[in-house]
Amino acid sequence: MYAALKRYEGRAAATAGTGKDAVNEPMIRHWCEAMGDAHPAYRGPAAVAPPTMLQAWTMGGLSGHTDRSAAYDELFGLLDGAGFRSVVATDCEQEYLRPLRPGDRITFDAVIESVSARKTTKLGTGYFVTTRMDVRADGEPAGTHRFRILKYAPAARTQQPANPEPATKSEPTPTPEPAAVPRRPRPVVNRDNAGFWAGVAEHKLLIQRCGGCGRLRFPWLPGCQACGSPEWDTVEAGGAGSVYSYVVMHHPPFPAFATPGPVEDAPAPHAASPYAVALIELAEGVRILGNVVGVARDEVRIGMPVRLEFRRVDPELELPFFRAGGAG
Repeated sequence: MYAALKRYEGRAAATAGTGKDAVNEPMIRHWCEAMGDAHPAYRGPAAVAPPTMLQAWTMGGLSGHTDRSAAYDELFGLLDGAGFRSVVATDCEQEYLRPLRPGDRITFDAVIESVSARKTTKLGTGYFVTTRMDVRADGEPAGTHRFRILKYAPAARTQQPANPEPATKSEPTPTPEPAAVPRRPRPVVNRDNAGFWAGVAEHKLLIQRCGGCGRLRFPWLPGCQACGSPEWDTVEAGGAGSVYSYVVMHHPPFPAFATPGPVEDAPAPHAASPYAVALIELAEGVRILGNVVGVARDEVRIGMPVRLEFRRVDPELELPFFRAGGAG
């Protein structure tokens, strides 16, 4: 299998691809609003696009891509046919060669850069596939985007012996071990956000406040996006907020994301069923992602008032949640 996959390395994934839209101010504005990035370089007559939007100008949207190569489709067909039908994006790397400005027309080529040997992860066993996209703006090199995914077969939740010995009267059939309760992924704690997680441990939701201009910011960053000051302190969120936006996650189901707490929030038979992930706008003006509890997922609405609470999701991890209704 690996030898067959390796033959696709170096083959084109897309040739002479064209961005569906030129670089434009509305998409830049929407991106900046979603990211909470108010840097002045992205506004006004001399505006440039945020560099991290590099991939956005090449994406196919809901109608999909029309420029993928036959080799790309063959590679993924081979993986699907061998049972590696699930996919998860793992990471991306970008290199920026020139700013993108409104009006630039985007073209790109992509290559299947590498396919890993078979790997076993907590999600399952499969292969990492890396593609490299070379992006041009009006014919000039603008940047490089490497995107890595894992094509895998999900790990079985329980493992049974391949050829179990028949039970006898003197040797009763052993009771199978219960499947381990899956844990949520651990948050990445580093020197830039350690103070936030220390606050969560004390049931405080801490927001950074710039020591230069006083602007509040979330998530935590080493410096201010508005004035560049590295000085900051914190303020504690009061806990009131509202749903700014939300999505309902249907697939793939992750049992680890079952909502902990009272049964009315997440009935046990439906623990791994779709759940709502909301972008909460706090009363202080910053936004944070979190789960809404206290209502069914199909009752979550934009503008719904919510109130902060903390819940233990496993013996080692507590997280902020948001209860619908805004009740304390």
